[in-house]
Amino acid sequence: MSILLETIIGKIKQFEVKPDRFAVIKETVTKDYENFKFQQPYKQALYYCSLLLEDHTWPWSDELEVLPHLEADDLVEFLPRLLSRTFVECYIAGNVEPHEAESMVQHIEDLLFKAPHPISKPLFPSQHLTNRIVKLEKGLKYYYPVEGLNQKNENSALVHYIQVHQDDIKLNVKLQLFALIAKQPAFHQLRSVEQLGYITALLRRNDSGVWGLQFIIQSTAQDPAKLDTRVDAFLQMFESKLHEMTDEEYKGNVNALIGVKLEKHKNLREESAFYLREISDGTLTFDRRELEVAALRDLKKEELVDFFNNYVKVDVPHKKTLSVHVYGCLHSAEYKQAIQEADPPKVCQINNIFSFRRSRPLYGSFKGGLGQMKL
Repeated sequence: MSILLETIIGKIKQFEVKPDRFAVIKETVTKDYENFKFQQPYKQALYYCSLLLEDHTWPWSDELEVLPHLEADDLVEFLPRLLSRTFVECYIAGNVEPHEAESMVQHIEDLLFKAPHPISKPLFPSQHLTNRIVKLEKGLKYYYPVEGLNQKNENSALVHYIQVHQDDIKLNVKLQLFALIAKQPAFHQLRSVEQLGYITALLRRNDSGVWGLQFIIQSTAQDPAKLDTRVDAFLQMFESKLHEMTDEEYKGNVNALIGVKLEKHKNLREESAFYLREISDGTLTFDRRELEVAALRDLKKEELVDFFNNYVKVDVPHKKTLSVHVYGCLHSAEYKQAIQEADPPKVCQINNIFSFRRSRPLYGSFKGGLGQMKL
């Protein structure tokens, strides 16, 4: 592994742009961007949700517009600038001794920073990237209506996102437990009973350490605005079920979640993904599972009910909601009506993604300072 790594870093240091390879790769990348419009509507809705929430993201259409104008000479010119200021963050897992890992990192630093004429210098503190997420306003429901990129697709889609909190062990387990308890009832009610769409899911969402819930529905039966009302109707119905849950049922769900958390990683890839997520988010809570299991064992049913009443229940003052409505060709008339209608109280239509992002405060980044850590 160390020999392979040294070879790759050496190739990066002495990278040569080959015009024929550049042309082939450019064509492949361009086709990937052009095919984005043919993705399923629910994937487009998830994309728009990320674009609305993440501070440093660019729309696929902007990147597609730039691609035709890029040539091999542009990459030749760009590469020295790319490497001129560099930050190296390493995670090494597997059958490697600590001194071997340190030697591998040292070799990378020697190649990039310590040659007689180094190609790289460390990033300035002001240049370190952070992952920052838009903070939604409490008590206000945002929604973003948009036509599907492929208007031959009959499906419409909804992503109904409830933003809850920035990484906190106690709130994490409350959110995870609620999602576990509500997942099957949501699927049963929205898909099996109401038959809104084949793709129906309730999932937890984590954006750089900002946690929430999201409902995903893809449907030809109802337009996204009506799907949104059905999600609220489900939450109103589920409230009584949550209150009626017996102590035995509650303990069974807690134990099921604890059991999931105590499972060992199935392979090195899964284990590495866990640690890499902590590093990339900047949370660095490597004993997360142990802490969350301990919090679950102390969690009372009343605390879960309070969590629902404060963050998830329909129309509570602290609730923060964002809905993305992607309209398929069967619901074109409903889309035209949606963008013309006046918003009711405490509901706000987003007309421009980037104006919305610029107008909202951001959660602080866990990456914070230089993002450097030594164990």
